Amino acid sequence: MQELTPRQIVAELNKHIIGQDDAKRAVAIALRNRWRWQQLPEEIRKEITPKNIIMIGPTGVGKTEITRRLAQLIDAPFIKVEATKYTEVGYYGRDVESMVRDLVDAAKNLVREKKRVEVVEKAKVRVEERLLDLLVPRPSDWEMSTADSAAEEQAEDSKERYERTRDKFRKMLSKGDLEEKEVEISIDQKSSPVQVFSNMGMDQMDVDLQGMLERMMPHQSKSRKLTVKEARKVLLEQEVEGLMDKDAIAEEAIDLAERSGIIFIDELDKICTSEEGGSRGGDVSRQGVQRDLLPIVEGTTVQTRSGTVKTDYMLFIAAGAFHRTKPSDLMPELQGRFPIRVELQELTRDDFLRILTEPSSSITMQYQELLKTEGVKIKFEKDGLEELAEIAFRVNQTTQNIGARRLHTILERLLEEVSFEAPDLKAKEITIDAAYVQQKLHAIVEDEDLSKFIL
Repeated sequence: MQELTPRQIVAELNKHIIGQDDAKRAVAIALRNRWRWQQLPEEIRKEITPKNIIMIGPTGVGKTEITRRLAQLIDAPFIKVEATKYTEVGYYGRDVESMVRDLVDAAKNLVREKKRVEVVEKAKVRVEERLLDLLVPRPSDWEMSTADSAAEEQAEDSKERYERTRDKFRKMLSKGDLEEKEVEISIDQKSSPVQVFSNMGMDQMDVDLQGMLERMMPHQSKSRKLTVKEARKVLLEQEVEGLMDKDAIAEEAIDLAERSGIIFIDELDKICTSEEGGSRGGDVSRQGVQRDLLPIVEGTTVQTRSGTVKTDYMLFIAAGAFHRTKPSDLMPELQGRFPIRVELQELTRDDFLRILTEPSSSITMQYQELLKTEGVKIKFEKDGLEELAEIAFRVNQTTQNIGARRLHTILERLLEEVSFEAPDLKAKEITIDAAYVQQKLHAIVEDEDLSKFIL
């Protein structure tokens, strides 16, 4: 884990997310506490658990993005789940423990990528030898055992000729002269029967049976003719896979998930039961999900395909709009497991303007780069950006407020014609000023019914 200070963490988040300073400070402190926890002696560490966070705010203001960027900063396993996708144990659907299994899978992918970097050079050497074996097959007469000295001399002579030919092909291979030459390689084909169970919501059965079923299913291999260029990629994957220790990866992934895992639970407000709601059937189901979620957040042991995983020190960040409910509508025990509450603010006109210009990969820059591939240069003038920000803010106020996502809808509409005509455009420079924005969007924005459908 990188030793980033809270101030440095906030500075990194500021490169991608506009505003929401309170939320950034809260997650920065939580992340720094992670690092502090790892510096403690083992006996003290056992007594300290992460301080989980609830982010409260409307959609599109940065809740998910803050958490996702946070996980990228420390290269930690991260998953986002929707609380509404889970059902109480015994009901049709996914049980809450499956989020921990998904986190372990994410951790395995991180560890596998790290291990891949370590073995890839060795794998490339092996791939070159395998390609040479395919291009210059070894003579079979070396294997013959004979007392005939003339035959032995002939075999030795054949071996020398083969080595010279192999060296010649090695040089050609390294120069790239054989990239289009075809070779025949064997590719394993594996079936995946376990999907039948997962789609039925039987996650626990998935854990117990997947390994067994995969071992039972026959491995089929298929011969394919590929160019050397294509075969190199396939063979590299085979060699990398063969060089990695799957058991070691699983052990390291479990440790990484337990110590650094972050689970982002969105739509937490949707499983709240408000006092006004009484005891309707839906409320019973939501209460059941809360009860099942409680031990996961408190700290329990979950069985996964890679082994048992403890959730005691995972960081849980929950989020929700909480329009009709409030965090106090959660079960008291669950409330206590999310001690940090932070409210995110609705986006203002200035926020929209900053979102269009300030992030390192701003939405306007994305469109400029996309159209640059067609030779079209898009130039955004200041008054054009201000007009876009004004429209985004106004449409959010008069229709459903979807936050920064509104900018994607508006820009798609604004540049629809340019995107369609780009390959055939004679004028390869387009200036987006206030007049251009008004020309393309004025009629839609003015008609409230129309804007509800289009923007």
